[in-house]
Amino acid sequence: MTDYKVIIAGAGPAGIAAAALLAKEGVATAVVAHQSGDDPRTVALMQPSIQLLRYLDIWPGNLENFTAPLRKLRIIDDTGSLIPAPNLEFDAQELNLKAFGWNIPLNRLLPALRKRAEDLGVTFIEATAISARSNDNAIHLSLSSTSEISASICIAADGASSAMRKAAGIATDSWSYDQAAIATSFVHSMGHDNISTEYHKVAGPFTTVPLPENRSSLVWMERPARAGVLMAMEDAELAAEIQIETHGELGLISNLGSRKLFPMKGLIARQFAKDRVILIGEAAHVVPPIGAQGLNMSLRDAALAADLILADKGAGSNGIMAEYNAMRRAEVLPRQQLIDLMNKSLLLGLLPLEAARALSLAALHYVGPIKRLVMQHGLSATHDLPFAMRA
Repeated sequence: MTDYKVIIAGAGPAGIAAAALLAKEGVATAVVAHQSGDDPRTVALMQPSIQLLRYLDIWPGNLENFTAPLRKLRIIDDTGSLIPAPNLEFDAQELNLKAFGWNIPLNRLLPALRKRAEDLGVTFIEATAISARSNDNAIHLSLSSTSEISASICIAADGASSAMRKAAGIATDSWSYDQAAIATSFVHSMGHDNISTEYHKVAGPFTTVPLPENRSSLVWMERPARAGVLMAMEDAELAAEIQIETHGELGLISNLGSRKLFPMKGLIARQFAKDRVILIGEAAHVVPPIGAQGLNMSLRDAALAADLILADKGAGSNGIMAEYNAMRRAEVLPRQQLIDLMNKSLLLGLLPLEAARALSLAALHYVGPIKRLVMQHGLSATHDLPFAMRA
């Protein structure tokens, strides 16, 4: 007999969402992780992810007070390339939507998810899952607290260095980009009109995303040396740099929030499930913060894992492992390759790549059906959605 039906290693948004989805259906579920520290980032959650929060009864609720809708998304070519791409604007009204999604601070989203999971009966264990072994009937996790717990299946949501992925013997392909990302927020004197703008620059995207009133979050991808210089600046000096990079479109920049630097890396697991371990989030795939894909893909991992576990009477069977692996890799791999190509087209400065990027964006700009297809499947995917994400 196992201690739980499902154990989730890791307590990020995807891991806690998976736990809540399972507990909502009466599945005995535990989350093993230490509580994370403060994170200045926000997450742009698209409609399917918002629907998942609604399904869990935490949206809109109090959470909406700290968020801003994303009514329009802009891509601005700011590279100075010899082959400039046309500027793009995606409007949610073209899909008859009020908004593509909402921008939510992580330090608001995580507590809301955790409280809901606790209310649904999820057990939280303050420890780290450091190793695991599986047999025909269960998976047994060794914890940093020196204890051991068991379950029918383990969902590995323990990040890019996942101990559970290693325990299952799943290999990865990983790489680094000559970039680091600065995450912060700021006040601006002019309104953002609920428009998120992704400026494509020679060192990578510089992305502003609306927050309530005249505040926006920022993800600024730069070369590591330059990023280090920016991180060392006083607030007033960095605010002036942000104002220059936005070309004054948001007016005077002030009142910066806390900031954090993240090295840019990529990773893909060669299998997404094996030996009673299902990988979700960055345990399975890591992408640069381009096009708001990261957490939206991770939440889709979580929702599909929950669906398959709920449908599988013998949770942990080889069948569920194969089905999850096939379904998630079919979606994640093309998205990751597209994000990687877009990022490298900016970083490498090669004329053929710049031409390909400009041609692709021109097709989106001038060909309406292609543009709508990208909005439907890239920004608000609707094909084969897990149950909790269906509107």
